[in-house]
This record gives sequence, C-alpha cells and structure tokens, in this order.
Amino acid sequence: MKKIISLLLLIVLFSSCSEYQKALKSDDIAVKYESATKMYEKGKYEKAIRLFEQIAPSYKGKPQAEKLFYMYSQSYYKTQQYYLAGYQFENFASSYPKSEKHEEASFLGAKSYSKLSPVYSLDQGDTDKAVDKLQSFIDTYPNSTYLADANAIVKELRYKIEKKAFENAKQYNTISDFKAAQIALDNFISDFPGTTFKEDALFYKFDSAYKLAINSVPQKMEERLNIAKSAYNSLMKFKSDSKYNQKASEMIATVDKNLKQFSK
Repeated sequence: MKKIISLLLLIVLFSSCSEYQKALKSDDIAVKYESATKMYEKGKYEKAIRLFEQIAPSYKGKPQAEKLFYMYSQSYYKTQQYYLAGYQFENFASSYPKSEKHEEASFLGAKSYSKLSPVYSLDQGDTDKAVDKLQSFIDTYPNSTYLADANAIVKELRYKIEKKAFENAKQYNTISDFKAAQIALDNFISDFPGTTFKEDALFYKFDSAYKLAINSVPQKMEERLNIAKSAYNSLMKFKSDSKYNQKASEMIATVDKNLKQFSK
C-alpha cells in the first residue's frame, strides 16, 4: 500500500512539473495564467513569478488583471523580494483604488520598504522612506485593521533613526572633539525631543563640556566650567536618578572644586 501511495504521489508530482514546464513554453497566455494561479495557490511562489513575469504586460486592462497583479505582488512578498514587492503593491494600489484588496496592498507595500531598512549603523535612507510610506498609510487609513502593526513598525524604524543620529553625535565625544560634541548633541536633542536617548545625550554633552573645561587654558576655564555645570544641571533636571549619577557626581565635584579658584 505504501509503495502504491508513493507511486501515485510521484505521478502527481511529475504531472504537475510537466504541466508547469509546458506552461512556461506555451504561447497561450491563458494557459500560463491558469498554471501561475495553481503555482501560487500551492505556495510555489518562485514558479508563479516566472509565469507572471511572462504574462503581466499582456493582462493589463483585462478583467483578470486585478487578481493577477495581486498574486504577483504577494509572490514577491512571500519570497522576501521586498523591493519588487513594494513596487508591485504600490502599482496595484494605484491601478485599483476601488479594489477590496486596496488597503491590504497599501499596507504591505509600505511594510515591504520597512523590510529593506538596514542595521542602524548604515545609511538610513531606506528607513526614512519606509517611515514616510507607513505614515502615509496611517494617515489614509486611521481605522485600519493594520493600524497597530503599522504603528509598531514606525516606532521600531524611528528608534533606529534616532540611534543612528545619537551615535553620530556621540562620535565627536569619542574622538575628543568636545566642542563639536556639545553642538552635535544639542542638535540631536532639538531634533528628537522625545527620544529614548535623551538621558544619554545629556550626559555625553556634560561629559564633553567637563573634559573641555578641565583641560582648558586658564583664560577660558571659568566660562567652560560654568557651561559644564549648566550641562550637569540639565541632566539632573531631566532625570535626578540618572544611571550616570555616580560618575556625574564625581565630575561635578571636580567642576565645583575648580570653580572655587575663580571666586577668591
């Protein structure tokens, strides 16, 4: 019995493969469409794509086009070809504004671009593009069933953008360019007022001001020490129980000690 079942499965598999190969070589677009649909429904998306690529131009404007281009877009998405998926979903949404799949296509098109977002240390151009597209979707469909997912993705992408910006600003502190660090960190806080990195940015601004002050020439030391003290106060005002408290307390003690020489 097992041998018979295995034989039948092989026959079905061979028949399916043979049908697909015939469809690839056929000049009949209806045959290709039927085979592509079967491949799609079986989850054989790579094979479906090969057939969709052959017939897509010929089906534009035809009654079957809406279904075809939806399956075509989904096939790219299912095979993680996100650039092509985003492009196809956007085309679908633009071409079929009254389609029942319009909202889903708009969301998946935007989500596809989010999949192209690289790690935070790399250029975030694709991340910015994904945020714009997802925000556009959120604005267009404020009551969408996909709203929670869209908001979660945007939050994740914005975190990545903020982390990139923070690390860029902090880099000036790392290379001991303390003047530039203070400016860059100030700009970061201004650009991202609600950032989760605000405590870190305020500390490294203080750290930069502190290091510049205590290594300063006497003529500029008092002014720079006061700037450092102001930076410390900003950190404490924002978060009095900062994770940097121990180190910051030691630093401000040194600042106050050095300031005493100017009060005599």
